[in-house]
Amino acid sequence: MLEQCEGDATVAELLIRRGVDTPEGASSFFSPAISDLHDPFLMSDMDKAVNRLNKAMGAKERIMIYGDYDVDGTTAVALVYKYLQNYYSNIEYYIPTRYEEGYGISIKSIDYAAENNVKLIIVLDCGIKAINEIKYAKEKGIDFIICDHHMPDEVLPEAVAILNPKMPGSTYPCKHLSGCAVGFKFMQAFAISNGLSNHNELESLLDLVAVSIAADLVPIIGETRVMAYHGLKRLNSNPNLGLRSIIRLCKLTNKDITISDVIFKIGPRINASGRMQSGMEAVDLLVCRDLHDAYEKSKDIDQYNRDRKELDKKITEEANSIITQNSGKVQGKKAIVLYNKDWHKGIIGIVASRMTELYYKPAVVLTCSNGIATGSSRSVQGFDIYSAINSIRDLLLNFGGHPYAVGMSMNEENIPEFQRRFEEYVATNIKPHQLQPMTEIDAVIEFADITPTLISSIKKFNPFGPGNQNPIFCTKNVFDFGTSRLVGNNLEHIKLELEDNSTSRVINAIAFNMAPYFEHIHAHKPIDICYTIQQHRHHDGHETLQLMIRDIRPAQ
Repeated sequence: MLEQCEGDATVAELLIRRGVDTPEGASSFFSPAISDLHDPFLMSDMDKAVNRLNKAMGAKERIMIYGDYDVDGTTAVALVYKYLQNYYSNIEYYIPTRYEEGYGISIKSIDYAAENNVKLIIVLDCGIKAINEIKYAKEKGIDFIICDHHMPDEVLPEAVAILNPKMPGSTYPCKHLSGCAVGFKFMQAFAISNGLSNHNELESLLDLVAVSIAADLVPIIGETRVMAYHGLKRLNSNPNLGLRSIIRLCKLTNKDITISDVIFKIGPRINASGRMQSGMEAVDLLVCRDLHDAYEKSKDIDQYNRDRKELDKKITEEANSIITQNSGKVQGKKAIVLYNKDWHKGIIGIVASRMTELYYKPAVVLTCSNGIATGSSRSVQGFDIYSAINSIRDLLLNFGGHPYAVGMSMNEENIPEFQRRFEEYVATNIKPHQLQPMTEIDAVIEFADITPTLISSIKKFNPFGPGNQNPIFCTKNVFDFGTSRLVGNNLEHIKLELEDNSTSRVINAIAFNMAPYFEHIHAHKPIDICYTIQQHRHHDGHETLQLMIRDIRPAQ
């Protein structure tokens, strides 16, 4: 395998840590091919789903494409709608409102479908728990095809077909697909069944899949890596008009867009539509066919994002204040549960993430309207918060999600008992090491090992994300060259120039929020560092290297 790694043992070690241990696997990892995508008919119920869709089109039935109001749901709806629109016109899309209808399939949407003679609903990124709603739809003569990736229960809805790689007994090779990716597989199967040979028509939609994978923090491994790789290429070369407008607003035009850019810049803007107003606006933008119209729509969504940031900051400060004022009650607890009936429903998921990052504990943030409490939870590395919420489901009206993020609703009077039992479950089941932030190191190297070959090879590991993070290296016994200094408005960061004994080369680095280490470093005492390697390309074409420091400790 060293041949594929250009003889670099460090690169070979990085591949092995990612489960790639053969020359063929290395070639496929470095050059993911569309042909590496799995046969969509390996997914359970795919033949049923395709047959029902073909039947609907043959009978000229009205079809509704339905999805969640977040990034994954809106990109999924846009993808399926755009693709089917090439072949069928009796079709519309529907995104529920977060505040009136809530998460999942709403009764209001089914009534709307019945009034408009819809006979088939393709639901994306939700629906796996909508037993009563789909039963209600069936009574009205409406069939459902569910495309979901959330954890299913033992009892399943009476849909014509359920496409979900997490279904019990599923042998589909890739378990970690986004909801949009499941929609892509459905369209891939539809194309195969109808002998549609224009592959570019479908592959041109992979930019939407890449955005969904990044925003939903789906592991970028196996088939998902292939989709993310080719989707990012599309995002950088010829994205759809809606995404192109967002890219322009994010000032990413003519820049190398990464998964990180999607997570922190593109995704939040698409999400802001469903958080602050209506997810329908996000789909309107993503299916837009006029560049000027798309840019005007994206400006509205950008304003929603600015409003979202203000609310996010305010509610995070209020949440922190609750913890500070009740430090006696919170201290020693292994979980955080916060409730304020006045908090904005669209922001609580973000605030739960902030609490988990700040205090490194599983966190639930709740708000309330009309006696119904709605919450979002986030977890720490290695702790399955879905199992925690599932253990107290008797208190809940509804819940769903993943091991690291779960949404839920309950009657307001159940909040105290929910808090008690959730905290009890976490205290009993969480491991001590899961309450400490850990930095997992890929390889221990010296500065002499940071060669052009290594840097070139690291670029081939893109796209980075969960399951394939930017490699983290450790170098021991590093010294300040004598020119390191404190920077930032409050001198909270350290701009470093470092050397070690393996080479005379001085390497630039930045350590954010690590000012407490400055005195030790400035005294020319040795340190151990872990870091990622970044290369910046400047306007004049030359490139500079910088280490992004993840952690520092005095050398032992």
